[in-house]
Amino acid sequence: MNSDSVFVHPQGLCESKNVGSNTRVWAFAHILPGASIGADCNICDHVFIENQVRVGNRVTIKCGVQLWDGITLEDDVFIGPNATFTNELYPRSKVYPENYAETRVCAGASIGASATILPGLTIGRKAMVAAGAVVTRSVPANAVVVGNPARITAYVDSHMKPNAATIFNGFDGPRENDVINSEVSGVTIHRLPLITDLRGSLSVGEFGNHVPFPVQRYFLVFDVPSAETRGEHAHYDCHQFLICVKGSLAIVVDDGKQRREIHLNRPNIGVHVAPRVWGILYKFSQDAVLMVLASHHYDSADYIREYDKFLDVVNQ
Repeated sequence: MNSDSVFVHPQGLCESKNVGSNTRVWAFAHILPGASIGADCNICDHVFIENQVRVGNRVTIKCGVQLWDGITLEDDVFIGPNATFTNELYPRSKVYPENYAETRVCAGASIGASATILPGLTIGRKAMVAAGAVVTRSVPANAVVVGNPARITAYVDSHMKPNAATIFNGFDGPRENDVINSEVSGVTIHRLPLITDLRGSLSVGEFGNHVPFPVQRYFLVFDVPSAETRGEHAHYDCHQFLICVKGSLAIVVDDGKQRREIHLNRPNIGVHVAPRVWGILYKFSQDAVLMVLASHHYDSADYIREYDKFLDVVNQ
């Protein structure tokens, strides 16, 4: 620890020698000897940090937070006042596990005041945990979670578009087979032919015309509990064309630079998602049925399932 560049309040106790420059430790905070604290952190009053804790750079830890063995906070994390971390599912007095569960809060994530984080979870890059939320499962990158138990209600910077029925309002083009480019590279929104009369309605799509790639496979997604999220991956080579044939849902598309949310609620609206676009499906209505047309047969090696890996791939 560079005593010339680290500030410790006279009523604070910092036993660790591994503290980065320009970090500030305020009154009644206690940092044990084995902890590692990065540079330019702000550790507020009444914070306790155990030995097996790693804190990155530019981290803010507000008053009344305890960080127990096994917890890692990556760079630029914000922890709100009185947020509670745990490191053992079944604690007993004077009974110590051989290893504590590891909890990771990834770079840029924020945890609101009085939120509770169960042990062994990962809070993804730039995720937002609302005040008072009880997080019982890992949180994907960029997700906003709320409630007890916490559920995903939005994605950061997704800028939700109008629903599919109104996306084409004011669009100067033909009534059918319209195509609009999304702000997300590799994503287009298609209005398919729709025929309606007294006998009912019919929507049609032709492969090689309305669907912009040869189709090798289809699958259906249905009976999804409303709180659940699907997708959360990209593909190296596979194109997909998504149509919500019944009910409604939202798709979040992300090219690594732009992120948008599109609400699908009409069977004559399709979304083309090209390879190397991150896709997330959520906000399923109880009766939602999603049909996905794919350009390739199933191949597990074609999936990019980790968001950090996705960013590496698209930035190459």
